[in-house]
Amino acid sequence: MKPVARCWWAGEDPLYVDYHDREWGFPVADDNRLFEKICLEGFQAGLSWRTILGKRPAFREAFRGFDIDRVAALTARDVERLVANAGIVRHRGKIESARNNAQRALEIVAETGSLAAYFWRFEPARGSRPAKLTREILAGMSTSPEALALSKDLKRRGFTFVGPTTVYAFMQAMGLVNDHVHGCPVRAEAERARAAFARPRPAS
Repeated sequence: MKPVARCWWAGEDPLYVDYHDREWGFPVADDNRLFEKICLEGFQAGLSWRTILGKRPAFREAFRGFDIDRVAALTARDVERLVANAGIVRHRGKIESARNNAQRALEIVAETGSLAAYFWRFEPARGSRPAKLTREILAGMSTSPEALALSKDLKRRGFTFVGPTTVYAFMQAMGLVNDHVHGCPVRAEAERARAAFARPRPAS
């Protein structure tokens, strides 16, 4: 039997394959999931996503399910507790960044109604995407004009650990783009999900 031609980066690791098949590239409108991902992408800086994915259950427990209100309310004592937590990445700057970014996210929610409405404003126009996405093309796409714009705006708002490459990885994972390569069987599934997805709109 011919093996399934998934995106090459999924490899054969069952955890990675499941993430590729069920999550990556499918559109997300849940604020806490979006917040979780932008935080975890920040924690990934200098590490592999496989490392972060393996620690994700521990991150979720440590950061209270990435509930934005609860992370924003973390105290200095909570930060010290997290720095001592061997189950997560014990990087003080990244832990403090998660708390700061939660506080900034609440400001966005107050302004736009939801974090989802804010992030989905940066979805690229369909015509700006490659007509056929190959491994070679994707390997050279570490960012995009929209990711640059989102990164710049997040930094203006006071977010940290949100460089353009980090932000583009977030956009790929949360379905703002469909970067499953052509030939990957999940590409069509993700595209159907994106076609049926109701884009969040700012509160009037």
